[in-house]
Amino acid sequence: MKLPEHVETLIVGAGFAGMGLAARMLRDNRTADVVLIERGADIGGTWRDNTYPGCACDVPTALYSYSFAPSADWSHTFARQPEIYDYLKKVAADTGIGDRVILNCELEAAVWDEDAALWRVRTSLGSLTAKALVAATGALSTPKIPDFSGLDQFSGTTFHSATWNHEHELRGERVAVIGTGASAVQFVPEIADPAAHVTVFQRTPAWVIPRMDRTLPAAQKAVYSRIPATQKVVRGAVYGFRELLGAAMSHATWVLPAFEAAARLHLRRQVKDPELRRKLTPDFTIGCKRMLLSNDWLRTLDRADVSLVDSGLVSVTESGVVDGHGVEHKVDTIIFATGFTPTEPPVAHLITGKRGETLAAHWNGSPNAYKGTAVSGFPNLFLMYGPNTNLGHSSIVYMLESQAEYVNDALNTMKRERLDALDVNESVQVHYNKGIQHELQHTVWNKGGCSSWYIDPEGRNSVQWPTFTFKFRSLLEHFDRENYSARKIESVQA
Repeated sequence: MKLPEHVETLIVGAGFAGMGLAARMLRDNRTADVVLIERGADIGGTWRDNTYPGCACDVPTALYSYSFAPSADWSHTFARQPEIYDYLKKVAADTGIGDRVILNCELEAAVWDEDAALWRVRTSLGSLTAKALVAATGALSTPKIPDFSGLDQFSGTTFHSATWNHEHELRGERVAVIGTGASAVQFVPEIADPAAHVTVFQRTPAWVIPRMDRTLPAAQKAVYSRIPATQKVVRGAVYGFRELLGAAMSHATWVLPAFEAAARLHLRRQVKDPELRRKLTPDFTIGCKRMLLSNDWLRTLDRADVSLVDSGLVSVTESGVVDGHGVEHKVDTIIFATGFTPTEPPVAHLITGKRGETLAAHWNGSPNAYKGTAVSGFPNLFLMYGPNTNLGHSSIVYMLESQAEYVNDALNTMKRERLDALDVNESVQVHYNKGIQHELQHTVWNKGGCSSWYIDPEGRNSVQWPTFTFKFRSLLEHFDRENYSARKIESVQA
């Protein structure tokens, strides 16, 4: 598809978020004027980019999939990256989304034209205008590599886990892994055998619980295929259990010690060395940081050819890395498992609202939005996976489908009422976010005693949703026109 001169709705990003919204719009109107631009060479977002060994979802796939596109083909209860990637490509083909995507097209700037009531957009393939702009670039899309002193002098190979270098052979190498988060726990067990030695650098330990994964038998998949209602029942059961887990994190934190006891037992069973167990035992409440699911991470760290350094990494030399105690470790390859930038999304620097400031400048390091979806001063802009929509217990796909319903209703409202601009009232947004922050005060993410990426530089939790996901869905079930200022323009010059 070629870049048009004008489009009614421009979606930036073709991962779970952007595809989910486009699919919702096309279900209402097969001829909807919607285009998705994707900076990558294919759709899929994070499930296209993250190809590190062992990459898998840590939410059961019965729930981590679109409700409108169930699949009976999953091989495991927790799907692997290639399966999820293939699933998204199939959804794109089945829904017609694939015909609306322009690949290798990166957003460079989007500026709101107040007089014309439209977005003027510049991309790597040219410029266009759009009535509505949707930022669906995801919260975990831009890898973060800390600026370690001496990194540019390192003579070996370096890469981030989200941009895995498959051309580089790790066999027989000394490998340093920086970070012990959700990616590291998946790929470190995979590279331990071929590598000569793996040294893992940890700043703070995380609570680890078993991943209750199993292979789905052919008989079960056959039942799913022949009786689709059974899969809906399983999805509902998984959803219900996850909401109970969410309740423990947000409303009944007093039950979390039971989860902590399970994590301690898991650690004791897998790690025999008491000193290593001490290094791997967090000093904060379970759930404060993201709980990690793994059956082999802890036992891998107990191997003779794997070392854990709990003083972190402070600098890099030509031939190695230096830990927090000043000890240099000679390594051939450095792999960064240092996460992403959810509280400082790069796309925010590219979007300029009606007051002439970018979204990043407007947020000033502390993102907030109305229902995680709209920002006052940025008319006709909608965010997918926006501030305070992340979860610590369930599937983000559920949240994205809720947002898709809301945005689709907003776009239909604009057409029905012949509106040129919608802008959420600032007072409404402020009141909403005060409520969110108040609810978060009593959750484990705020009072669990840890330092996490949920907390932005201003000390606000601008990432997590504070309560049950069905409450979010209820909030976004219908577009609340009364909370937005709207206007019509008699003549719009594109």
